[in-house]
Amino acid sequence: MDLRKLKKLIDLVQESGIGEIEITEGEEKVRISRQGPGAAPVIMAAPQLQAAALPVAPAPGPAEPAQPTGHALKSPMVGTFYRAPSPGAASFVEVGQAVTKGQTLCIIEAMKLLNEIESDVSGTVKAILVENGQPVEYGQPLFLIE
Repeated sequence: MDLRKLKKLIDLVQESGIGEIEITEGEEKVRISRQGPGAAPVIMAAPQLQAAALPVAPAPGPAEPAQPTGHALKSPMVGTFYRAPSPGAASFVEVGQAVTKGQTLCIIEAMKLLNEIESDVSGTVKAILVENGQPVEYGQPLFLIE
């Protein structure tokens, strides 16, 4: 089997997250499997290359920015997150703004109903974890308040 095809198969395994792929071309058979989440793929070919391993360094991921700490206000429902009461209006809160318990922080639209989400603690908004108009899941952190 052509080395370019093997390289493409290795890249496919790394990018897609699949655990194993097996390809047969005529009498040639190649199986590429990943042993763990960060492990490099292992290639096994039959019959000529019984257990040859091709070392492939995992692609370095982007550095994770430091997340602020504090109380995470989580979504009480599935829906669409909105930072303002209407398009073009000012946001309910901004990062660095002091909030009080019971103050409206955002709106989540669920089944054509607009639900105001209130702060369950007093403090300062350290981070807004969701973009305006983005869908959110139940229990997904929306704000960090310290």
